[in-house]
Amino acid sequence: MAAMSGKIVQHVLVAHCCQQDRQLSTQYRKDCCTPSRKNLLPYLSGKLAWNDISTKQLSTFSNLNRAIVYCNAASSSTIIHSVDKSAFLKLQNGSDIRGVAVDGVEGEPVSLTEPVTEAIAAAFAAWLLDRKKPDSSTRLKVSVGHDSRISAQKMQDAVSRGLAGGGVDVIQYGLASTPAMFNSTLTKNEDFLCPADGSIMITASHLPYNRNGFKFFTSAGGLGKVDIKDILDRAADIYKNFTDEGLREAEKRSAQSVKRVDYMAVYTSDLVSAVRKAAGNIEKPLEGFHIVVDAGNGAGGFFAEKVLQPLGAITTGSQFLEPDGYFPNHIPNPEDKYAMKAITKAVLDNKADLGIIFDTDVDRSAAVDSSGRELNRNRLIALMSAIVLEEHPGTTIVTDSVTSDGLTTFIEKKLGGRHHRFKRGYKNVIDEAIRLNSVGEESHLAIETSGHGALKENHWLDDGAYLMVKLLNKLASAKASGVGKGSKVLTDMVDGLQEPAFSVELRLKINQGHEDLKGGSFRAYGEAVLQNLENIIASDPKLQKAPVNYEGVRVSGYGGWFLLRLSLHDPVLPLNIEAPSNEDAIKLGLVVHFAVREFSALDTSALNKFVQM
Repeated sequence: MAAMSGKIVQHVLVAHCCQQDRQLSTQYRKDCCTPSRKNLLPYLSGKLAWNDISTKQLSTFSNLNRAIVYCNAASSSTIIHSVDKSAFLKLQNGSDIRGVAVDGVEGEPVSLTEPVTEAIAAAFAAWLLDRKKPDSSTRLKVSVGHDSRISAQKMQDAVSRGLAGGGVDVIQYGLASTPAMFNSTLTKNEDFLCPADGSIMITASHLPYNRNGFKFFTSAGGLGKVDIKDILDRAADIYKNFTDEGLREAEKRSAQSVKRVDYMAVYTSDLVSAVRKAAGNIEKPLEGFHIVVDAGNGAGGFFAEKVLQPLGAITTGSQFLEPDGYFPNHIPNPEDKYAMKAITKAVLDNKADLGIIFDTDVDRSAAVDSSGRELNRNRLIALMSAIVLEEHPGTTIVTDSVTSDGLTTFIEKKLGGRHHRFKRGYKNVIDEAIRLNSVGEESHLAIETSGHGALKENHWLDDGAYLMVKLLNKLASAKASGVGKGSKVLTDMVDGLQEPAFSVELRLKINQGHEDLKGGSFRAYGEAVLQNLENIIASDPKLQKAPVNYEGVRVSGYGGWFLLRLSLHDPVLPLNIEAPSNEDAIKLGLVVHFAVREFSALDTSALNKFVQM
């Protein structure tokens, strides 16, 4: 063990530890997990029934398994099953990789086995070496972190073996956030072996406990769809050449090339410094503020102790801070109504000034003010727009496609900015903001209704913790200047935002096996549905198609609007409707119903029920 400037950098005996862990976990699966697993969690249509599981049920289940939390992770890397290239490509989820890492959910076989994971990591190493082209005396470094999922340790070990086998050094961060992993490619600090040349975050965001996946970064940002496909193509080729001997050799290499560093200490220190600087370098600018945090048992529990408390905030009443990959209390998702009810209750019960909630890997967030008013979705975008436009008057705010008309009015009429409504997908929104800047249109904020938000000042990193720091900056600076105390300063900033009386999202699924598709793709079928809707809209004077629109068909009418679009990844047409009343929303729904009724491969049951057909 070597100490560097007081910071511990540990060489990990991965070969020994991994083998021991596999032996223990395999035996535990035989003795305990397999016979009883199917009785532990309820299912709904083959999926985990999140909202039907009581907190008590999952808490009991979680506590029973916390001692050996990785017991039912993917099987040993010494078993190499045949996997073709198409199976690898199916793991792509836009600019991420997602798959099933744990068995136990009916109808969801494990797709992210340890050998598959090793191949993906080795492919990233090869991709990175191709891009960086280091000389023979230089070894590239890749940082690896994970969220609280029960398969995290297995995945981290497999990723480390794959990277080491691919010829790069590995720096394990353990429990970390996605934003911290990107940040590690920018930080210049030799004590923490930074900057990393590349970074991998092991996470599946808010998906159920059996899932996992990967996000990849370099100092240029997150990898895009084309890069992910390239990595998966490489991974499939690498996998074909795996042998037991080769995997054992990779295990030996990892013992020599893996180190551990507490990088989260650097990341949290930077967040604390940002708030202190905004308040005029006051040591405890949040002294007297009562702020509660809900981490949803994900990776965000650090925010209360490592960020808020050093700034002087009271954090009693914070909840679900301990990492628990079974997520026993609620889905860690700022868009989920149960999650938002949980943080709202915590704020009101503790008479707190502000509540903060994160998703599993902390790249998304939301807030609740002292009155229990939720600051998420359009409200969070409005609030962040107000903050950014104070700092950069007239700048363009880039959002996803499902933002409200009221938000556009708020940004453009009240704040004096420009609202550029683009496509769904956080990477799409961020890339569009970067593109606008490259052609001379200033943009400082790219943000989705999902809670993904990225700022130009923060290297266009979608960082849920940094978004909340921007809110804390307002609280701290208002207090320092004597303007006021509490979250009212934030609530006042969104005063005047017009919000719909009624909003709904319906999902129209495309049956890919239906004869209507005639062997074609669901995407082509979905585009035909949208084209038919456009034709119908053009003949109705009561409806107006959005003059500028980048995704699907967006239409105004009856005092509201709707957007029908094709999902980025799935055979689904999501329909969003906002209107001044339920009756007006139904009128808009009927327009869509009339346009899609002849498409028999489309499941319109949700729409039928909504319009009462």
